[in-house]
Amino acid sequence: MKAKVDQETCIGCGVCPSVCPEVFEMKDDGKSHVIADPVPEDVEDSAKEAEESCPVDAIEVE
Repeated sequence: MKAKVDQETCIGCGVCPSVCPEVFEMKDDGKSHVIADPVPEDVEDSAKEAEESCPVDAIEVE
């Protein structure tokens, strides 16, 4: 499973790293970035929850 963050869409709200810090991290640019590729099997559900929690639909987990 892979995760992607659309940098142009991301508003840097911080929801995704709060839901799944194993996969997402806020960087100095104020945007979320994927730090685990591929997504570890034990956190796939959390990564999907982060995708669903994104207020601007900037995350894709597949």
